[in-house]
Amino acid sequence: MIEKNNSPDRIPSLDGLRAVSIGLVLFAHLCGTANFPVGHEVFNTGNLGVRVFFIISGFLITGILLREIEKTGTVNLSKFYYRRTLRIFPAYYFFLGVVGILALGGVLKLPFGEWLSAVFYISNYAPISNWEIGHTWSLAVEEQFYLLMPGLLFLGKRRALFILCLVVLLAPFVRLLTFTFFPDPDLRWVGFGFQANADSLATGCLLAFLRQELWRNTFYQKFLQSKIFVVIPVLAVLLNYFSDHPKIYYFVCITLINFCVVLCIDWAVRFPVGSVGKILNARPLVFVGMLSYSIYLWQQLFLNRQSPHLINSFPLNLLLMAFCAIFSYYLIEKPALKFRISLEAVWKLRN
Repeated sequence: MIEKNNSPDRIPSLDGLRAVSIGLVLFAHLCGTANFPVGHEVFNTGNLGVRVFFIISGFLITGILLREIEKTGTVNLSKFYYRRTLRIFPAYYFFLGVVGILALGGVLKLPFGEWLSAVFYISNYAPISNWEIGHTWSLAVEEQFYLLMPGLLFLGKRRALFILCLVVLLAPFVRLLTFTFFPDPDLRWVGFGFQANADSLATGCLLAFLRQELWRNTFYQKFLQSKIFVVIPVLAVLLNYFSDHPKIYYFVCITLINFCVVLCIDWAVRFPVGSVGKILNARPLVFVGMLSYSIYLWQQLFLNRQSPHLINSFPLNLLLMAFCAIFSYYLIEKPALKFRISLEAVWKLRN
């Protein structure tokens, strides 16, 4: 049975967009696996899916923090990190625990140092040779964002907005310079480091800051409602094609992709009752969106194109991934959420 998500804080279409994002990642990782009809990744869709996740995170987290500032005049850091901890850590460390046990049992080849870098959320800077934890780089980027963003808002909204704009403007130059001086493909931090992805998160943050002001602009309204808007998501996909040309991709394409994605997010959230909106808010897609974090964690174990094992063969790999994701969601994520809510209720009564 698919559960309903009728929370008053739920933003329409976001769960559906998460489902699309994880779908892009799954397609990228399925390509080349045994029995899958597509033999190689097309249009670098995995990167696009992760970038959509980054932008959604920037938009969502900044929106939460801005609403708290409007209500209370400040950001409660202990409350913010407490909520993030119970949202992210239980499923993440359960996954790493399972991977660690498999490594100890000789099922996986995983150097202890690499596993440790994932534990401390620094795998976007540490060298990772193991596929099963290779995806933790993006989770490290997000965790580093969570550490920085609340502090940025303590500088005031105007200064925070200025810094976010500066990040978006300077990030392409940082990416180009780091790639120019460090072209070694084994240096993960060049493409996976926080400095290489901060503008994706910042673009989502800017949407949270400027969304209402943008809607007051007549041109912006007309553009979002025009038929020509369909070009934007198509352009976002096509720009990924240039990932084989790193200098162009790092300097121009990523920034353009960020803007295309953030426009799509704003469009989807503003028009949830249209034909596309109905799809994004349909119960099956919402359900997949709610599972997206657990899916992202566990898919790496089963979607390994280099592995000859049966569990990495299509469609068994998808079925095993779905089972693990559902198990993680209902036995790890949801109980952690209930525990968080119960603790907050106790604190309210005491205060």
